[in-house]
Amino acid sequence: MADEKWDLDDICRRIEDFLDPLLDLVDFDLDFDLREGGAEDSELIDPDLTVDFEGEDVELLLANRGELLLALEHLTLEAIKIPHDQRYRVIFDANDYRLARIEELRMTAEHAAEKVRRTGQPFHFQPMSSRERRILHIALRDVEGVRTLSEGMAPRRHTVIYPDK
Repeated sequence: MADEKWDLDDICRRIEDFLDPLLDLVDFDLDFDLREGGAEDSELIDPDLTVDFEGEDVELLLANRGELLLALEHLTLEAIKIPHDQRYRVIFDANDYRLARIEELRMTAEHAAEKVRRTGQPFHFQPMSSRERRILHIALRDVEGVRTLSEGMAPRRHTVIYPDK
């Protein structure tokens, strides 16, 4: 889906058409709002659309490091056929969980980069999603003395920080 074909109103309609019956079917007490853009205070992500969940079952979405929230996002984007290279444009969140996770990743990346600069030894992160790896790369792209690479094959793909020599 090239930029000229990206129609936010169409994407919103397709997300609603998929999520409304799905949430009814699984009988979750969840509502969602679609809002243009992401967090105003996040320099690491800038989605075109945030799908924000609320309701009594939000904690189910956030259990196990947001596993169900991420799975619901993945399933929805697959179902509505958003190409992989465009998925950064939509983010699912609840109780600002994703924003807190992004800040956690940023802080961890900065700490790891300092360790790499100090020791000269590469730092290997645990395997994570492409979105989280992207956040690490963006967080460190302007940090002097280090460079990042993603290595391995899914589901073991991970980011490595190397000294920039």
